[in-house]
Amino acid sequence: MINDNKTFSLSILSGKGGVGKTNLALNLGFALHAFGQPTMLMDCDLGLANLDVLLGISPDKNFQDLIEQDARPEDILVALESDGLDVMPAASGVPELVEMDEDMQAMLFDKLKDLVNKYHFLILDLGAGITSTVLSFASMTQARLLVITPEPTSLTDGYAMIKVLSAQYGVRDFCVIVNQASSQKEAKETFKRLDMACRKFLDIEITGLGSVSQDESMIEAVRNQVPLLKFAPGCRASQDISSLAKKLLRYRQDNEEAISGRPALKNFPSLETRR
Repeated sequence: MINDNKTFSLSILSGKGGVGKTNLALNLGFALHAFGQPTMLMDCDLGLANLDVLLGISPDKNFQDLIEQDARPEDILVALESDGLDVMPAASGVPELVEMDEDMQAMLFDKLKDLVNKYHFLILDLGAGITSTVLSFASMTQARLLVITPEPTSLTDGYAMIKVLSAQYGVRDFCVIVNQASSQKEAKETFKRLDMACRKFLDIEITGLGSVSQDESMIEAVRNQVPLLKFAPGCRASQDISSLAKKLLRYRQDNEEAISGRPALKNFPSLETRR
């Protein structure tokens, strides 16, 4: 049965913190919006929210109100641009939101489904690591963008993320972005190391979506609490992020039928639960 869904959902995840995942999620949202795509960003780092900090905003409400106060999703949404770029903020310092059981997750996304379907792209900025909530959210989206850096710890933790999602949820499709790369050569070598390990030990072939250059402008943008694509639209990192957004847009256009045949967010029980 065709669901006639138009929303392409992406989860942006990482094995470890500090790889620039939230910055990438934010700026991909701005890049997609610049290409005329209605886009919604969801801060799904439910205990340590950062999207609002990067934007320099102080939302009146957040995910906690949606879950605990029965607020309407429309009341929580914050418009970043007047014509189709919105963010759903999360809460900070609320540990009970970090580990959500399956019933709470199902309730949350049931509340959001009508709102989500108004957008062409839905981007979930997940927390780092392999908590059950992160893994469950990652399995719900139509695609997963794993962010790594050339650091050995990032590669090790990125591999662990792929391994656990594959073993517990049967997820075998991953797109990889190499962030903070000093050169194209370093980016290619970093991706190759992870790809070889996944092929050899997991029998999984990952997809390289591209890379984002190490750029001082990103640091300045963060300090000024302005998205990089607005702060320095012509810098190397901004151009790299725009190139990634073009690839995502092309993928959505080429796979419109497959996207329409599946809900934007689908709650898959883990393989462990199914056993």
